[in-house]
Formats: sequence, structure tokens, C-alpha cells
Amino acid sequence: MYRNNRLLCLFIHLDKAWNHSLFEKSTYAQINMKIRLFIALDLPSHITTLLEGMCGSSRNIRPVKTEQLHLTLRFIGQVDEGLFYEVKQRLQEVNSSPLTLALQGVGRFPARGKARVIWVGITPIIEVARLRNRIDNQLSRCGIVTEKRKFSPHITLARLRNPSKTIISKFLTDNKLFQSPGFMINHFSLYSSHLTNKGAIHTTEASYGLS
Repeated sequence: MYRNNRLLCLFIHLDKAWNHSLFEKSTYAQINMKIRLFIALDLPSHITTLLEGMCGSSRNIRPVKTEQLHLTLRFIGQVDEGLFYEVKQRLQEVNSSPLTLALQGVGRFPARGKARVIWVGITPIIEVARLRNRIDNQLSRCGIVTEKRKFSPHITLARLRNPSKTIISKFLTDNKLFQSPGFMINHFSLYSSHLTNKGAIHTTEASYGLS
């Protein structure tokens, strides 16, 4: 009887292990079927160097990693593999000249209440908005719905967690006249983003020249 109980326990253990394995494989397959995408302008290295450490760092202020400083043109979200390849192809049809931009001014999101993000602005906005509209036109041909919220081009400098109002006010006041030298943008990029417990990992999936 003791031997039979041991065999029964072993059988139950193996059955649970097998089911858990199937669950992990199924979950992994589902994760791999979806790709989280966004489109962004990459900043020249001398501009990202200028932004490094601009807002300081503390337990309540988490600066964006230098390699992740970019201007998001369009967040697409999760798509399946088929749509991913269609998006890659459609973006080749975007026609635009290179952009001459500059960083200008700083701000926070949201504008009222508890601040979650500190950002730096861009100028001229109209040039960036025109490129975004052309990108949206191609994405709509893939069945991706155009965002309804107002486009506010910016570069996120840091994410905040319960920072003091004094620190935020001082940062905004000290940098209200901030402006960088002009710089040229000659391409935009399609990124995938994989979320981990240590933050997002961004991978360049394709780049598209502006000429």
C-alpha cells in the first residue's frame, strides 16, 4: 500500500509538471505572437549628451537612459506578426525631407496634480507634426486607427514617483529658457519594446531615410 501511494504521488507530480510545462509553452507562444511597437526620431549623440543628468537623479526621480532618449512620433501598441511586417513595408512609402529641429523649453505631465513625467520640448512643432501625419496615413492603410488625442511632441527626461513640489518647480523655473543648438534628423525608426521588471528594452526593427 505504501508503494502504491508513492506511485500515485509520483503520477500526480508528473501530471502537474506536464500541465505547467504546457501552460508555459502556451503562454510563451502567445507572448511571441504579439510585438509592442512604436515609431520615433533618434537624437544625435551631442544632443543626448546635453540632456544627460539635466534633471538630476534621486529615489523619486528616474532619468531616462541615454540610449532611450528619443522623440516618439507614434505609439502603435501590440500587433501580431503579420501586421508587424505590413507596418514595416508601409513605412517605406513615407516621403519627407530631413528635419532641422531644436530642443526648446521644459514641462511636466500632467500639467496639474501629481507630476509623473518631466520633459523637454521641440521646435518647430509643425515640421514634426507633418511627418507624423504622413506616417499616420500609411498606418491607416494597415487598419491602424489614428490617435484622437492631441499630438504634443517632446522628449521624456525622467519619470517621477512622489517628488516634492519644490524640486519640480525649481527644475521648471531654472530651465524655462532652455534651448539647444539646431540639429538635423535624417531618418525615423520603428522600434519594438519588451517590458521587463528592470524597465523596457527597445530594439530598432527598421529605419527609414528622409530625403
